[in-house]
Amino acid sequence: MVRFKNRWLLVEFLPIPAPTPGRPSTAHSQDELTSKQVWAALKQSVITHFGDTGWGAVGSSLTIKYFSPRTNLCIIRVARDPHKIAWASVTLLNAIDGRRYIPNVVHVSVVVASGTIKQAQLAAIRHNREIVARYRARAKLPVGYQDSFEEYLQTSAQEIEALQD
Repeated sequence: MVRFKNRWLLVEFLPIPAPTPGRPSTAHSQDELTSKQVWAALKQSVITHFGDTGWGAVGSSLTIKYFSPRTNLCIIRVARDPHKIAWASVTLLNAIDGRRYIPNVVHVSVVVASGTIKQAQLAAIRHNREIVARYRARAKLPVGYQDSFEEYLQTSAQEIEALQD
């Protein structure tokens, strides 16, 4: 029996605020993304940039395993051989449902020893902690301050750790 070998991409979608005349632009004024929208946009990006051949190579294995609408952090599973097509398509993606985003590929499990979901999970948890630390630093909050981010870190870590291959 042959094992299906995967690669895992950890991607953060950074929203680009749309400037509105007379109103200050904020990234939070946009509707929240869903994993279905991300998958559909990624599919369209693969087809646009690599054609039907690229989609044929990637399509059967491409899955969104985790998506957080709060942080726009996404874990994508793809087969080992065509993972570079998916990686390039994520990088070339610039809009999802008409809203502009900058995809930031945070982690790719490509090394033989770390080609598992566990490494992507650890990278996602680490990335969430870094983002919360940046928010707290911008707000100039003390280190021991308890806020809603602490609860979010706990629940997101549990959700991410519950993912299975």
